[in-house]
Amino acid sequence: MNFLTIGHRGIMGVEPENTLRSFVAAEQAGLDVIELDLHLSKDGALVVMHDADVDRTTDGSGPIAEQTLAELRTLDAGRGERIPVFEEVLDAVAAPLQAEIKDVAAARALAEVMHRRDLAGRVEVLSFHDEAVAEIGRLVPGVRTGLVASRYGTDVVERAIAVGATSVVLNIRRLTLEIVECARKADLRIIGWVVNTQDHLRLVRALELDGATTDYPEIKRTGRFTA
Repeated sequence: MNFLTIGHRGIMGVEPENTLRSFVAAEQAGLDVIELDLHLSKDGALVVMHDADVDRTTDGSGPIAEQTLAELRTLDAGRGERIPVFEEVLDAVAAPLQAEIKDVAAARALAEVMHRRDLAGRVEVLSFHDEAVAEIGRLVPGVRTGLVASRYGTDVVERAIAVGATSVVLNIRRLTLEIVECARKADLRIIGWVVNTQDHLRLVRALELDGATTDYPEIKRTGRFTA
């Protein structure tokens, strides 16, 4: 199986995260998959941003959920970029996507787009939240899903099975061989994040993970030669 290199919010180590500029750069750098984050605006638009508020990554302030898409569009998301909506990313790049959702409401909105544009083969849906993974799986039969975890033990495998996930997407700082073996027995794919150094890359390759999420495109080039 090919080792996948996944661009974290595009290539956020180089370009403003979760912007069209970042996603296009990730695709041009040859990353296999592009990861992004989704929130719902006040008027129900699927906007691409990691945090629940706009303070860290734009020149604005306040929660995304309390602002309309038109209001969010006035903000600078870095280097003059605007906050994109999910469908703009679909049109801007051809690469496969990982879309991380934060709640059940976002799962329902994403499901509508996935059905309308027949995205089950292109978009894998991720979440830290078990109920969101279960909901997108219910709404979009056949969709690939991943349970994301930062603090976890072997219980993450049981949780993933319970919600029908096909992957676990795990913080490499807590990853152990025992957890990898449990995931393999359950026939789950394993992605490690965030892999930004050669030491981290050697770790995920030694553990024979299926892929790595990275902030930097260089990991793609060096990953082929790291054992």
